[in-house]
Amino acid sequence: MQPNLDSKTVEGFGAEWSKFDQSDLAEAEHQQIFESYFKIFPWEDLPENATGFDLGCGSGRWARKVAAKVGKLICIDASKDALEVAKKNLSDETNCEFHNASVAEMPLEDDSVDFGYSLGVLHHIPDTQKGIDACVKKIKRGGPFLVYLYYAFDNRPAWFRTIWKISDVFRRGISSLPTGVKHLVAEIIAFTVYFPLARAAYLLEKLGLTVSAFPLSIYRNKSLYTMRTDSLDRFGTRLEQRFTKKQIKEMLENAGLGDIVFSDQMPFWCAVGRKK
Repeated sequence: MQPNLDSKTVEGFGAEWSKFDQSDLAEAEHQQIFESYFKIFPWEDLPENATGFDLGCGSGRWARKVAAKVGKLICIDASKDALEVAKKNLSDETNCEFHNASVAEMPLEDDSVDFGYSLGVLHHIPDTQKGIDACVKKIKRGGPFLVYLYYAFDNRPAWFRTIWKISDVFRRGISSLPTGVKHLVAEIIAFTVYFPLARAAYLLEKLGLTVSAFPLSIYRNKSLYTMRTDSLDRFGTRLEQRFTKKQIKEMLENAGLGDIVFSDQMPFWCAVGRKK
């Protein structure tokens, strides 16, 4: 069986979550970010003591919130280093189970769990459709699957897409650098690009202007710690794919999901569907 992963990308995420284990993230901000992803998740429809999985759990930042709401949470990550961070962050949670495995090798029976989610992961693997297929197979009929995939700026103007294309040229070069150098460059970008633009968006919004189209405006109310984390995530990751809303809907439908709902707020695109 092909593992459907890029080893350099997995290695990079292990280093990222070891550096930014989210221990310095304020609880209020953690809750705010969590809600932005899970806003559309149908918590009320889960059975009592539901069992589900977090595919690509990373540092366990989402799992910490989800574990408090369910009976059992199975945390899966292809990076051993990331999984160790998750174990540390979730050491107080008695209902979490941990597995070092790729999406193609998830240690779960088909149709065995009540729900699943994978946030910011499946666009970093070679075959995203197969990754979604593998996740959905593990969920019982009627169970929800929540996914976040990088968007292709399909709801943005041409000038916005042009800026991204330029930044992506830099990403390709930066992500291939040695780990220490890559982390240093990402830090510089966080301080010289993310922080100034985010604070500019914050000030413009305070002046009564609409800043939704302003580059990096999503960070206007976020901490420098989050900007540093996401700068490394964005520019330090070797393999990245982006999809339009239409493409994501088609992939979810192809995997056997129905009743698909997309979030109408950043980050784009978050979507949830139910297994037919």
